[in-house]
Amino acid sequence: MVFSSLVFLCIFFPVIFCLHSIVPSIRVRNILLILASLFFYAFGEPVYVILMVISAFLNYLCAALMGKTNRKAVLIAAVVINIGILCAFKYTGFFITTINSVLHLNINVPQITLPIGISFFTFQALSYVIDVYRGQVEIQRKFSKVLLYISFFPQLIAGPIVKYRDIALEIDSRSVDLKETALGLRRFICGLAKKILIANTMAVAADHVFGQGFDSLNIIGAWIGAVAYTMQIYFDFSGYSDMAIGLGRMFGFHFKENFGHPYGSLTIKEFWRRWHISLSSWFKEYVYIPLGGNRRGKIRTGINKMIVFFLTGLWHGANWTFVVWGLFHGAFSFLEEFVPALKKLPRVILHVYTMLVVTVGFVIFRSDTLGFALGFIGKMFTGFEFSALSMSFVYQVMTPFFIVMLLAAMIGCAPIRRLTVKLRTVSEKAGKLTPKENIVQIILYTAAFALLLWCMIRLSGGSYNPFIYFRF
Repeated sequence: MVFSSLVFLCIFFPVIFCLHSIVPSIRVRNILLILASLFFYAFGEPVYVILMVISAFLNYLCAALMGKTNRKAVLIAAVVINIGILCAFKYTGFFITTINSVLHLNINVPQITLPIGISFFTFQALSYVIDVYRGQVEIQRKFSKVLLYISFFPQLIAGPIVKYRDIALEIDSRSVDLKETALGLRRFICGLAKKILIANTMAVAADHVFGQGFDSLNIIGAWIGAVAYTMQIYFDFSGYSDMAIGLGRMFGFHFKENFGHPYGSLTIKEFWRRWHISLSSWFKEYVYIPLGGNRRGKIRTGINKMIVFFLTGLWHGANWTFVVWGLFHGAFSFLEEFVPALKKLPRVILHVYTMLVVTVGFVIFRSDTLGFALGFIGKMFTGFEFSALSMSFVYQVMTPFFIVMLLAAMIGCAPIRRLTVKLRTVSEKAGKLTPKENIVQIILYTAAFALLLWCMIRLSGGSYNPFIYFRF
């Protein structure tokens, strides 16, 4: 089941939210959310829901053993178990294929179905155990609460990666009023509109371009495809994060932000402070800092960063394109570390540089093979072929609706933080609002209602288009 489906919007969510609202006991509410979350996951993964529950129990058990035996040994066991499960399901075929290619062997490659969201709930569970080991959170004695933390359906299959310490108090005690519900619902609708109206429109163009052979592609078509996918992945994933944050808020949970206008960044380092923040902070806290962070000189800092970028790329998928994408970003981050003069360039040049790196990087990310990625990037910079075939292909992609949504995407991803913060401050302001602020609220909620209707109309006649990060 996905958020952007009529089944979720018209049946699952309304039923669960109404039941959660009328149940007075926090204990019963938690049980309701556990059952709902298990059903939500089983709707698409009827077998692997068992794997998710087993993973949650093993991590609960490891954390519980922290107080009874050698803490470090338990931590090592937890890391081996979690990474072992992740590797078994996600990377077995990748490792065997690589070995076959390098050693010219013919080992049979098993066809293992990748459980949806395994990378997310594995990292989430592992962070709980590590935080218990570090003494940052207390051992949770009730398995049901650990299971709710790991399986909670808003963030279960595509994040953001939530740390247990951030919502521990809300598992035990939370409340939801009309204002919180309204704000959460509006945030959810904004995310839904990002996905249905912008990301799905960009997806049609990106899939069309990346699905073509190079013979019918010129520099214009290549850049259209690259820009379309760059917009698709941002609005798809940030849209999901908005929906998760909004849903969590409607149930009394407050998740941290996962995006901060990353396409307004002036460096790759800044981009990663704003892109997929929960994953970046996870690697920083549990990998980069334990490796030594930036405390051992510039060379060691650069090496640590490259390790993190390698793992970040590998986390995204079992393909060398993801690894190269991670190292590609790592190389430019490394460059920025050792060439400080780069940061003194005019802001416009820095922004163009950053978006160029990001866009080219996403071509590598989107490609099935490195060979295709190199060929596509070559067309982006040398494809000066304006034959009737290549131009007709461009005209097919550049539909009026695509152009309108592309303009909306460019405006939506602009670094308009001051306006965003101001609107959010007005929305969450306690007490009586001024007449002007009331008008702003009326406009915002009316626009949200109109967007919801538009999205539902599009869904009723559209085709299934899953979230990009479901595959991770």
